[in-house]
Amino acid sequence: MTTNPSLPFPRVWMITGASRGIGARIAEAALAQGDAVVVTARNAASLEKRFGQSDALLPLALDVTDEAQTRHAVGAALERFGRIDVLVNNAGYGLLGAVEESTADEVRRLYDTNVFGLLHVTRAVLPGMRARRAGHVINISSLGGVQSSAGFGLYCSTKFAVEGITEALHAELAPLGIHATVVEPGYFRTEFLDTGSLAVSPQVLDDYAQSAGAVREAARRINLNQPGDPVRLAQAVMQLVASPTPPLRLPLGTDTLQTIAEKHAFVERETAQWRAVAASTDFPAQEREAHAQRVA
Repeated sequence: MTTNPSLPFPRVWMITGASRGIGARIAEAALAQGDAVVVTARNAASLEKRFGQSDALLPLALDVTDEAQTRHAVGAALERFGRIDVLVNNAGYGLLGAVEESTADEVRRLYDTNVFGLLHVTRAVLPGMRARRAGHVINISSLGGVQSSAGFGLYCSTKFAVEGITEALHAELAPLGIHATVVEPGYFRTEFLDTGSLAVSPQVLDDYAQSAGAVREAARRINLNQPGDPVRLAQAVMQLVASPTPPLRLPLGTDTLQTIAEKHAFVERETAQWRAVAASTDFPAQEREAHAQRVA
């Protein structure tokens, strides 16, 4: 179908990793409010099964680690709807295991999807947003993007990267009229802890039984018992997109709010304890002034 700018959709979304979980819930909420949605996943059949058929829907097979396929998918979205107003970078998965237990190949695959895949899609979508001087890039991070933890350290490291990328995008895109937000969900009742969304390092070292090992066991207990409601999460994202002044960060869930408060308190205490050492590493003020005069 060729471009039709008169299609009656208030917004056009592109959502990666939309076959289930948070991505699917956001897509359903956007469709319910009358928007058009481009949904992507590795398996297009899973999208058609989930969402059916609609003039407001474009399901596309997309492996975000394939940059050429990503550009093709964005091109298909623009051909169908003429624009992309909201990009939701949701595709990703977890890796459970101690840092030492995880292999180099496991870590590369994780970064290929969670970080480099996000960058592939963002780079493909941004030229259209820049041309229109409008748009909203939403990157799905995690409670683990706020604070790392034993057993999820490498997964958290990818979300730390997403946080840093989004901070830079926020600064770079704001003068162009484009928003960038990183969403930080806590534990929501999705399939994230199932085998389809969570890789588990096969190597198990006994020395980590009380740290990463305990987290492995906890993940089994928590799965599908998480406190967060993904339907309410999707509604929060609708509110985010509707806001004329969206935030750089949107933490979702009381567990994330608690983690942020505890992290800030810890950093403040530790910084106070080591403030004298930290400040002692500057050149003395007199020497700084003399240097400034020499290079002026």
